[in-house]
Amino acid sequence: MSAPLSKSVVPSACPLDCPDACSLDVTVEAGRVTALAGNDRNPVTAGFICSKVRHFAEHVYHSSRLLHPMIRVPGSKKGEPRFRRASWDEALALVAERLRSARARSGGEAILPFRYGGSNGKLTDGAVDEALFRRLGASRLLHTVCAAGTTAAAQGLYGCMCGAAFPDYVHAKLLVVWGANPHASNIHLVPFLKEARERGAKLVVVDPRRTKLAKQADLHLALQPGADLPLALSVIRWFFEEGRADLAFLRKHATGVDELRRRAESWTFERAARAARVSAADIERFAELYAAGDPALLRCGWGLERNRNGGSAVAAVLALPAVAGKFGKRGGGYTLSNGRAGFAFRPTFGDPEPTTREISMNRLGRALLEQRDPAIEVLFVYDANPLATIPDQELVRRGLERADLFTVVFEQVLTDTARYADVCLPATTFLEHHELRNGYGALALQYAEPVIAPVGEARANYAVFGELVARLGLRRPGDEDHPERLLERALPPRADLLATLRSGAVAVPEFGERPIQFVDVFPRTSDGKIHLVPEELDAESSLGLYGFDPDPADELHPLALVSPATERTISSTLGELHAERVPLAIHPEDAEARGIGEGDRVRVFNGRGEVVTAAHLDPDLRPGVALLPKGLWSHHTENGRTANALVPDTLAYVGGGACFNDARVQVERL
Repeated sequence: MSAPLSKSVVPSACPLDCPDACSLDVTVEAGRVTALAGNDRNPVTAGFICSKVRHFAEHVYHSSRLLHPMIRVPGSKKGEPRFRRASWDEALALVAERLRSARARSGGEAILPFRYGGSNGKLTDGAVDEALFRRLGASRLLHTVCAAGTTAAAQGLYGCMCGAAFPDYVHAKLLVVWGANPHASNIHLVPFLKEARERGAKLVVVDPRRTKLAKQADLHLALQPGADLPLALSVIRWFFEEGRADLAFLRKHATGVDELRRRAESWTFERAARAARVSAADIERFAELYAAGDPALLRCGWGLERNRNGGSAVAAVLALPAVAGKFGKRGGGYTLSNGRAGFAFRPTFGDPEPTTREISMNRLGRALLEQRDPAIEVLFVYDANPLATIPDQELVRRGLERADLFTVVFEQVLTDTARYADVCLPATTFLEHHELRNGYGALALQYAEPVIAPVGEARANYAVFGELVARLGLRRPGDEDHPERLLERALPPRADLLATLRSGAVAVPEFGERPIQFVDVFPRTSDGKIHLVPEELDAESSLGLYGFDPDPADELHPLALVSPATERTISSTLGELHAERVPLAIHPEDAEARGIGEGDRVRVFNGRGEVVTAAHLDPDLRPGVALLPKGLWSHHTENGRTANALVPDTLAYVGGGACFNDARVQVERL
């Protein structure tokens, strides 16, 4: 009779790209993860987790998992996954040599590190890796594919002041969810919204789609993508014109009041309704609900920043609680991201701030093909899958196909981008390495140790980048790549913090886990006031802050294509787990006009490319809008292209963010 298999439940914490910062219980049997569940260490996440992370073990042991280093077979075409197995020593020796030779030949700026969002942990992203590339003098990547406009607006107006805590949503009498879909990407807010509704709160949802939450709303404003700015400005105008603005609060706590009023004054409800393609009566109803709601909480998401007007739109939305006097009460104010408000720190190594050139990640394809003085010779990709996530996908693909580009992909699974690599290095998942992570919604900081040994020959980011620092002769006194030492280096000088985290408990900011805006926390601007028209943002935009650029549609490409997050993936992470083809969602009216029926094979296209897939008729979209989800991989469509093949690499006027929702397309039945 065989001995029973060992089984244990081990604590962990999720570092993936989500505001919630779940605390986890991981079941391990005979050294393998068999289940993930939530626990109550982080009270906000309340013992349950999303379906994505619940099935994370499938990712850990997937057939596409990279189990050992691989080097491209000579003569094979990039894009074909033809690799030979290599040892870590051989692979790192080759990577170090190519980094060294590119630097010697063309300078460090010939090297481009590319990372974003695949880790979000403080020990494996922006730590030892940052030290390596700074010391190489590499080109700097502007991390602007997401949260660029929201961060710029939040920083400019409020200095990234901490937002209202999720548990305080139950105290609101009016809830506004603008450009966010909590069921897909902020699931732990949903119970608090539900409880608030049960207590009698009204709900307004601003979103081009009739989401699950929008179906429950008292008012759903299904606006045209890119038109959030005139909608918000028209409500601001109404507050001033109707004498409903809180002028006493504004005099005490804000600058730029008169200028904001001037810039909003031309946006009547009627004019905003034409731009947003909603009724003026519904905008007026929203304004009246917001005025009457006491307290009122506004959840501002990231959906409204994904267009040319995004940064200004977020600024106008964040100005609303100031103009309407919604601060100073529990259940009042706004929440955006708290990532920079509570625990904005990472391990640092004393390296000076770099002055090397900056390259927008939203223009990776252009950079790989057009950058000169020097051209990019080495691309080092980690914590990212740019072929699946970056605008102008075909331009990115052409860049990755360059025979003279040496590409390193340090990754957990064989992604679309990894297929173009010259060297693939196997990375650990968060269950296999030490990690420190704070939520950017929930006010919680957690430290987690590995729950299993690395799968195959996978190694942690801090170990691999530490070895590359050593191989390249860049190690300096005091350098650390051991996770325990990195943890100590990352933390601010709070005596209790290290002990709290090592004990497995959740740490909260010094101002507490449920701060009230303008009672416990205030703007972190230079003068402690709200800057309603911050000079730096006003100067950044060629239109000026709050300047509106109309819809970019034309006769040949009349449909707005949006690519929102789903309940299945975290950006492109976990895309390998879903093998089925993904259809294009189109409103029945738009489908009927094109002779398209449910399940028909269609071509969605513009001047940048095309996607071939099936059609799904979706009445929850507004007419004039089509949808292909965010984070698709090549196997999700018939021709291997995704929504990003149709997205321009233009930059938003404020923040330089990506303009995913500015894709305008036509759809044809095939």
